[in-house]
Amino acid sequence: MTAQTKNKTDVQLAVRGISAAYERGGLVLDNVTLEVRKGEIISVIGPSGSGKSTLLRVLIGLLKPSGGEIFLDGRRIDYDSRRDLKEMRDRLAIVFQQFNLFQNMTALVNVSITPTKIRGEPKAEAKARASALLRRVGLGDKLASYPDELSGGQQQRVALARALALQPEILLLDEVTSALDPEMVNEVLDAIRALAQDGITMLIVSHEMAFVREISDRVVMMADGAVVETGPPAHIFDAPKTQRCREFVSKILRH
Repeated sequence: MTAQTKNKTDVQLAVRGISAAYERGGLVLDNVTLEVRKGEIISVIGPSGSGKSTLLRVLIGLLKPSGGEIFLDGRRIDYDSRRDLKEMRDRLAIVFQQFNLFQNMTALVNVSITPTKIRGEPKAEAKARASALLRRVGLGDKLASYPDELSGGQQQRVALARALALQPEILLLDEVTSALDPEMVNEVLDAIRALAQDGITMLIVSHEMAFVREISDRVVMMADGAVVETGPPAHIFDAPKTQRCREFVSKILRH
């Protein structure tokens, strides 16, 4: 579906001139500006070290921005405020490259534990939703399985269900297939494709360019901590305007 057919008009997340730096390094985000509309799927691409994953870490509050502003539904988020940070984490969820599952817990418990422990949801309610989510990502027959009994692709789908159990408004996906063997990549991408049909807002960092082209409403190309170019997939991959974007696309499409 295109952005037009999904009728995305409301800016849900606005990033205005964000900069960020790690303590032992230099600037990793430099004046990044980006808008995400409700129900939109935006993919962030670029060379290694360009700041893509750092942008997601800033949004979820794992790295505090050193400059700029972030707005959620028009309200500025103060990352020094525990209340604002909690609101952001209540409404956004992130899935990382590594699965980070609890090895001593079944898939069902891995998905249901955060809603019960952190948000105080009744166990029966949380487990019922966890079961439904695991079925939704194709793991209905793995509810009682432990992580070491699952393939890498299956573990990543459990991690995806775990993020969805928090009922986020915006889902952040940080290179969720990069730690997988090639034959396991498609099963995770298929799960994401299914979620896209449900209309959840997604911000995806990925090196799977064919997938990015297929699923994205817009693509953001980053380099050296800055946004170089933004546009529909056809624009970015077929007719990039900037020299830096042309160089990056020509290299990745040659392989």
